[in-house]
Amino acid sequence: MTTVRFLRLGLLFLALLSPLAASRAADAAFKVATCETEWRDPARDRVVPVKIYYPSDATAPCPVIVFSHGLGGSREGYRYLGEAWAAHGYISVHVQHAGSDADAIRGLRMIENFRKAAADPANAVNRPLDIRFAIDRLSALNADDAFPLHGRMDLARLGVAGHSYGAFTTMAVTGARIPILGDHPRCLDPRIKAAIAMSTPATPGNEADAAFDAVRIPIFHMTGTEDGSPGKFLSATVDAVVGNTPPEARRRPFDHTRNAPAYLLTFTGGDHMVFSGRMTGKRAKDAEFQALVCSGSNAFWDAYLKNDASALRWLETDGFAAALGKLGVFEQKHP
Repeated sequence: MTTVRFLRLGLLFLALLSPLAASRAADAAFKVATCETEWRDPARDRVVPVKIYYPSDATAPCPVIVFSHGLGGSREGYRYLGEAWAAHGYISVHVQHAGSDADAIRGLRMIENFRKAAADPANAVNRPLDIRFAIDRLSALNADDAFPLHGRMDLARLGVAGHSYGAFTTMAVTGARIPILGDHPRCLDPRIKAAIAMSTPATPGNEADAAFDAVRIPIFHMTGTEDGSPGKFLSATVDAVVGNTPPEARRRPFDHTRNAPAYLLTFTGGDHMVFSGRMTGKRAKDAEFQALVCSGSNAFWDAYLKNDASALRWLETDGFAAALGKLGVFEQKHP
């Protein structure tokens, strides 16, 4: 059953942005609504819950972004991203991955459950398949009169994004070669036109250019100088899925991409959880960092999903770098 809840983004969000960042974010300010539902993949006998943020007052079909949460997350997380993207004219579909979600780590042995979920190869395979399945469902539902977003999704303009294990998932569906996935034929999805990967894990096999040679779409990578693996849940060494990743290794996908435009944002002092929109233990610069994540990602989506030349200029010249200022470093490379 689908439920719909309407939201309004307050002026506070825009006030947090610098003037240049705000000028990009405020170009489109749609009302935001959400719906939640569950889909079942009969091929894997697997339920895939989703939460969808969408611009309720948009008058034309909107580009779509499919988002993958980090280990122990859920479709309810990363709300600030869903709301910011929907307010800017995108439909943001947050997928929940059974086996590596919040349900998988609950219980008295939470740390042990966390480790098991991180090390389970089945989760590594199922996550990219969840994304592909979600895209299939969206395509079918776009033609279904009973679906609230019937005819309102422009799936020819499709992006994928994710954080941490979700960034692993994002890299898998955009063509990165990850040994634990083997030669699984259904990970890469050619329907995806652009991607954003936040805090990508360092996995064996992604230390060289060859691991990213099949990545042929624009990707915006985001990290921070303190973006190590959170807590002490994982092994001391890099494992085959989402092992312990030091901050300097987060830039590997950017450094080794040579067949597509690539961008890298590194927040000075930014840690792993700043991208999650954490509800507790917030740091002093979280709001500034998250506002820049929103303005930078909206410009990126506009450039590559809406073919907006002005957004591309703002992102690549002095607009985004000026908004970032001393809060971090912005890099780019073009084949």
